[in-house]
Order: sequence, then C-alpha cells, then structure tokens
Amino acid sequence: MNYIKLFLGLTLLTTFFCCDKLDELTKFEMTLTEEVVIKSNTVINLPFYVETPDITTNSESTFESNNTRKDLIESITLTDLELKITVPETGNFNFLKSIKIYMSAENEDEMVLAWLDEVVANDAGILFLETSTEDLKNYIKSDKITLRTESVTDELITEDHHIDIKSTFFVDAKILGL
Repeated sequence: MNYIKLFLGLTLLTTFFCCDKLDELTKFEMTLTEEVVIKSNTVINLPFYVETPDITTNSESTFESNNTRKDLIESITLTDLELKITVPETGNFNFLKSIKIYMSAENEDEMVLAWLDEVVANDAGILFLETSTEDLKNYIKSDKITLRTESVTDELITEDHHIDIKSTFFVDAKILGL
C-alpha cells in the first residue's frame, strides 16, 4: 500500500514539474518596429498627432514559429517600448515635452499603449516609455494594428526627425491547448 502511495506521489510530482517546464516553452517575446516622422517646425506647447500606416503584425507566423496558434494565446503584454531617432544621426529628444502612443485594431477601441508625461532633456537619441499593463492579445492577434502618437514639443526643430518605435511584447500561450 505504501508503494502505491509513493508511486502516485512521485507521478504527481513528475507531472507537476514537467507541466511547469512545458509552460515555459509556451512563453516568448514578440517584437514590432515601425517608423514615424516628426516634421520640422512643429507647433510648440500644443499637442500634435502622427499616425502610422497599418502595421502588419505577422502574429500568426510568429506564433507558429513558437509552436502555438492564435486560439491558444492566453495573454500578451507590452514589456518595453523604445523610441530611437534614426534621422538626423545626431538627433535627440530634447525637443519633446511629453508623448503618448495609442494602439488600435479592427473591432478594438483605441487605447494608450505607452507614455512619458515629462521628457527630460538629456541629449539622448533613445527614449524608453512607461508601458500599459493591459492584456493586448486581441490587438496583437489582429492582422493589422495602427499606432498614433500624441506629442507636445517645447522647442522648434529645424529638420524632420525619423523615429523608430520598437515594441516588445511578452506572449503566454496555453500548454498543448489545455
């Protein structure tokens, strides 16, 4: 009788630890990059908006390469949103006072994805924004999303600034569809 209890106990422990290992295999990161352009001579101290064209998420191929499918996704959260000036090469974010980035998708309301209420002038060409903790699976599972930036500047800029928006998402999928 004790052998049966020991066998069942070991079987349960093995199953529990194997499921944890399998669960880790269904978690991965997904990155999307898009460019926006802030035109020179933008208005100072008033919000202005820049919208990206539709961004193809390629989520199905990303899910497939990570051995999962859209219907098995449990949650997707934004872990990192980085802005990087690519043109001009010596550009920095000193001209920005604040920035918000919104995301929308078909059949989904627009939501604030990331923001920085007060941009510190430190001559940096890279800026990291605060990120939403909302579950974004319905947005990222869509074929296309749109990003819209709302920015306020506190300096005039004399040339267009090309900015790459790099978003990193954490994806958690179900284990074997369970």
